[in-house]
Amino acid sequence: MRYGLIAGNGRFPFLVAEGARRSGCELAVVAIREEADPEIEKIAGDVRWIGVGKLGQMISYFKEMGVEQAMMAGQVKHVQLFSGAIPDLKMVKMLWNLPARNTDALIGGIAREMETAGIELIDSTYFIKDHLAEEGVLTRRKPSKDELRDIEYGLGVANGIARLDLGQTVVVRGGACVAVEAMEGTDAVIKRAGRLVDGRLCVIKVAKPDQDMRFDVPVVGVPTIETMIEAGAGCLSVTAGKTLIFDKGEMIALADKRNICIVGSPPETKGVEPA
Repeated sequence: MRYGLIAGNGRFPFLVAEGARRSGCELAVVAIREEADPEIEKIAGDVRWIGVGKLGQMISYFKEMGVEQAMMAGQVKHVQLFSGAIPDLKMVKMLWNLPARNTDALIGGIAREMETAGIELIDSTYFIKDHLAEEGVLTRRKPSKDELRDIEYGLGVANGIARLDLGQTVVVRGGACVAVEAMEGTDAVIKRAGRLVDGRLCVIKVAKPDQDMRFDVPVVGVPTIETMIEAGAGCLSVTAGKTLIFDKGEMIALADKRNICIVGSPPETKGVEPA
């Protein structure tokens, strides 16, 4: 069986391609021209480059390749749809019928169009379950009592904005919310917090309460820790079982080297218990 992959930016599409290869499965890849790394052609079997908003072309390609199940992997910045991209007729019709244009609405609409065409959108972590964050402290250093309080407070705020589909990351210091993510992404909100406040910031990134693992799965990796170092952040909390960690060994090694703690918090809880 050949699976489909819609590839955006970052490492995510590469991990999926590697996972599929390990499983002995073939992939037909739609690489988003404005986002995907050209290197994807070196690891994926069949690649078709398609522009943002060309929903009809994407579906036609998957049908041509006999794809019945497909995954989305890698970010496609939402601003791309509103900054010069020219959608095709199928995308225009889908957008016209949306009640809102937030993440869930946009990608949910794409999923429905694909399903109508006989292509099921499946869990994007299907081939890479081993990359999901585990529950508990993942680094040598455990969070301090102050950091645990910030995690508990931050989880409440982050889960609140996640329910509203505004973002999935907040940055906290001393029981106060320094920055809240919107469309800019995790690294950008961490950098913004670092410009606003000096000191040991705590970054809390959560999955949505009803996280759809088909798309918009939370992701962290080495660049997350590098950005935290730049911003002066000392603690990272992610949702266990629903957050992908890229280059896990390298990420944890860098965190340990810079005395940063990483915690896998249970979904929809206030935080972790002190050790």
